[in-house]
Amino acid sequence: MKKKDSNVTVLKKRSTVSYAKYGYIFSIPFVLAFLIFSLYPTLYTAILGFTNLRGVGKTNFKFLALDKFFSNYEYIIFKNPTFRIALLNTFKIWICNFIPQMILALLLAAWFTNRRVKVPGEGAFKVLFYMPNIITAATVAILFNALFADPIGPINSLLQKLGIITDGKPIKFLQDKGTAQAIVIFIQTWMWYGYTMIIMISAILGISPDIFEAADIDGASGIQVFFKITIPNIKTILLFTLVTSLIGGLNMFDIPYLFLNGGPDNATITTNVFIYKLAFSGGYLYNRASAASMIMWLLIVACSAVMFFAMRDKEEIALKKQKKLQAKQAKLAAKGVM
Repeated sequence: MKKKDSNVTVLKKRSTVSYAKYGYIFSIPFVLAFLIFSLYPTLYTAILGFTNLRGVGKTNFKFLALDKFFSNYEYIIFKNPTFRIALLNTFKIWICNFIPQMILALLLAAWFTNRRVKVPGEGAFKVLFYMPNIITAATVAILFNALFADPIGPINSLLQKLGIITDGKPIKFLQDKGTAQAIVIFIQTWMWYGYTMIIMISAILGISPDIFEAADIDGASGIQVFFKITIPNIKTILLFTLVTSLIGGLNMFDIPYLFLNGGPDNATITTNVFIYKLAFSGGYLYNRASAASMIMWLLIVACSAVMFFAMRDKEEIALKKQKKLQAKQAKLAAKGVM
């Protein structure tokens, strides 16, 4: 009996041990990294937008007078047409690559997760589709710049051999504004649709198989299953993908900058390229670049909030309101009011 009692005592002691402190200890490196490399630069950037700081290596700055406190923001929004062009380009390139990217990713995810169709070499296809996301942006930019180069480039040479170019004059892809934008849109779509596809596949595989089995028994077609079961059940993941794509799209920098440095004639300049040029070329206007950065931060927050509001689960919200109302009525009934 004594041995059994001692075992029970040991089990009770073990059950009372709190492991929460270890969670806090393991989170310390992330918290420190976030404070040093994320929060501090963000706060410092916000402060610089209200100062006169400009130039390389300068750390001494003064806050602007009250009557000119928002002058850097006024300059960016109202007096700099390049910022408006960059903002328009950013939204245009993001929307034009996000829509086909999502459509392609959803179709491929539905294909790979379809129980009625067995795709031969499925793993190899997934690797091939995801591979462009692994390649560095610098490599992709150099590759496409070489492909569409003129007068001698692989695309122009191919068009000449196919007889599309007959007059011997090469097409100047990189000097036409519309063509340059289209190439950047294609690169962004090509690089990111595989990543989005993997997320969609994971989301679909998380749906209970019983739902699909019930649909099969009821004789639902593949299109009905996709629109009536798959899409509603991955709504949360779609919101996540939309928000992360928005953040990534509005922060687009590497491909537009490395591909054509924002050209031709600012056709591919994005807000991040504009901010980089403002801060690290010419006059090194750190204060105005910081103001532009904070404007973009506010835009991202506002757009994300709108998306969360538009894609909220209305049925769940209505159910919560109904439960609160029932609980309130139950309390009033218990007090004898009703």
